[in-house]
Amino acid sequence: MARQILYTMQFKGRAVPANDAGTVLKATTTAPSCTITTVVGANGVSGNLQPTSGGQASFESQVTFTSEIAFQEEGSITFGDNQHCLYFSTVGQGYIGSSADPQLKHGSVIWKVERGEGQFAGATGLITSNFFVSGTGEVTDNHCGVLFVK
Repeated sequence: MARQILYTMQFKGRAVPANDAGTVLKATTTAPSCTITTVVGANGVSGNLQPTSGGQASFESQVTFTSEIAFQEEGSITFGDNQHCLYFSTVGQGYIGSSADPQLKHGSVIWKVERGEGQFAGATGLITSNFFVSGTGEVTDNHCGVLFVK
């Protein structure tokens, strides 16, 4: 029987051009261990993310734009030491567009886990990413992953 692993983390780092045309980016980010609290009350919803003890996760990907607002992505996420790693690729295509903050682009993408190593050997699952990118390439990327491992 497969065991389910749920994780939510906020990654921060940079995306830089990987070709002269600017149609391919390399993203490199990290995220500390954290706790997330969501509270629904009389005033609606509020959320809070707090660092907690533990290691960090590292993210690397290659983003290939297929239009001004669409992209494909593939990469890896390493949790803790280098032996616990997920490899992913885009389901369909990702979206990026303007946001309420004129200094930021806002986007979202779903990734399919292609394979894993260490704790994630034989893993399957999906990861959603909801992210912001500044004009200087600063990235804030919120992940929610639901994984299954045997």
